[in-house]
Amino acid sequence: MAVKSSTLPLPPLLSVKVLDQLRERIRYLHYSIRTEEAYVYWVRSFIRFHGLQHPATMGGAEVEAFLSWLASTRRVAASTHKQALSAIVFFFGKVLAIDLPWMQEIGRPRTKTRLPVVLSPDEVARVLCALKGEHRLFAQLLYGTGMRISEGLQPRVKDLDFGLNTIIVREGKGGKDRAVMLPQRLLPGLREQLARAWMLWSADQQAGRGGVAMPDALERKYPRAGTSWNWFWVFPQDTHSVDPRSGVVRRHHLYDQTFQRDFKRAVSVAGIVKPATPHSLRHSFATTLLQAGYDIRTVQELLGHADVATTMIYTHVLKVGGRGVHSPMDSLPEI
Repeated sequence: MAVKSSTLPLPPLLSVKVLDQLRERIRYLHYSIRTEEAYVYWVRSFIRFHGLQHPATMGGAEVEAFLSWLASTRRVAASTHKQALSAIVFFFGKVLAIDLPWMQEIGRPRTKTRLPVVLSPDEVARVLCALKGEHRLFAQLLYGTGMRISEGLQPRVKDLDFGLNTIIVREGKGGKDRAVMLPQRLLPGLREQLARAWMLWSADQQAGRGGVAMPDALERKYPRAGTSWNWFWVFPQDTHSVDPRSGVVRRHHLYDQTFQRDFKRAVSVAGIVKPATPHSLRHSFATTLLQAGYDIRTVQELLGHADVATTMIYTHVLKVGGRGVHSPMDSLPEI
């Protein structure tokens, strides 16, 4: 049986239901909404797997049984397995305040090293031609800057610096800010996008809408900032939606699922058989820069990688393509 911890430096929870407690703790620790959704999903699945038994009465054996079911019956990927395990560890440690001595005995899935899916410049051009409107511009921005899809969706008007040709990426992976280049070829398209965004912002102002969501406590500190043009999204959604945390009807940024579906269609139309996703544009950005001779440390900073070892994965792609090793077959005389 698990033992209650007496030294957890976290405030007491106010919620009654365990999943509400999980949400409360995640928000207190400023985890993203995506992490909240994933952790709630896995903890709910864990509880249902054990017949709605209260998790405080469970321990290592129950966690092991659930994870074994995921691996053997559901046959989930190692990354999914790790995510489920992280959610359960967080729940036991941060919500139930239970020591986890049995965690050392639970086997961790071994993650396999996979090479990224990289598109050639010709393939990127074909995909971009199959996209239309702001989806094409957004794809161009991802390829031109190396931003993750979530980072590309979140820039505010104030984060575009046309004078310095810079885009500020706010709270990227790991909560870090960084600066990326603003591609010169995209300047006209981005100015047109801002003009479209201005029309939506003006319509919201006239209708007295609640503005856009603000990070952390800025909404309380600067209550009018959310309705200002400076904080408006560069890629706003055409319609309003309900904020999943506050319940306020607001203008959200472009939905990633909408873009992902359109991108998948564009890959098919372009006749590309590679399993390319929007993240492939980031991979293609990195390999193209390395192939052009840019220093790997520079590429690391532009991508926002904490460790250069993560960036090194792209050099493996270049070893067999671009400036890489040539096959001896290519040196044989014609038969």
